[in-house]
Formats: sequence, structure tokens, C-alpha cells
Amino acid sequence: MLEIIDQKKPVGVGNRRVHMANERTFLAWIRTSIGIMAFGFVVERFALFIKQMSYVLKQPNIESVLPPSHGYSAIAGIFLVGLGALMSVLAYIRYKKVERQINEDTYHTSSILSILLTISVLAVGIFLVLYLIQST
Repeated sequence: MLEIIDQKKPVGVGNRRVHMANERTFLAWIRTSIGIMAFGFVVERFALFIKQMSYVLKQPNIESVLPPSHGYSAIAGIFLVGLGALMSVLAYIRYKKVERQINEDTYHTSSILSILLTISVLAVGIFLVLYLIQST
């Protein structure tokens, strides 16, 4: 009698948790991409703020107070915003691919998005370290 009850269980019930985990992972990637875009926006706007403050505080010796600006922070900010947007698109593609694999029961792990994020953050970190060393 117990075997009959177990056989009446709908086929898709076991996959609900897996699909929800896939959706949570997708949302985590979206939060990460929003964070990267917000950080890029702050970096770019801060460069604009520093440039405006140098015009407002125009004094004979203002160059000795403010660090030299080469415009790299604006480029870094725009790069970070673009990286965040690209990551959100890649996260959606990965989400749909994993969803299809779950439905077909052929799921295989893939770490391309993780590798892209790691390399990008490493590159930005190296760039910022070199920028800070140069500006001191």
C-alpha cells in the first residue's frame, strides 16, 4: 500500500527545490552585477566631483593639495558599469541553460561566469593598486 502512495507523487515535485535553488543563484548573480554597476557609478561620479572641486577651489597652489588626475577613474567607472551589465546578461543565459538541463535531467556544472567575475575583479583590483601607487 505504501508503494502505491509513493508512485502517485507528481513527477515535478522533486525538481521544485532544484529550480528554486537555480533561481536563488540567478538572483545572487543579479545582486552582484547591480553592486558592480553601483560601484562603477560611484567611481565615475567621484571623478567628476573631484574635477568640479578643483575648479571651485581654484587657487594658485591647488595642484599641491589635490592629487594629479589622469582621467582613469572615469574609465574605470564606465568599465565597471559595463561589466555589471554584461554579467547580468550572462547570468540570465546561465539561468536558462541550467533550467533546461534540470528539466532534461542532464545538469553539468559550469564555472565560466565565476571565472569571468574573478578575472574581472582581479583586473580592476590590479588597476586600482597601480593607480593608487602612481598617484602617491
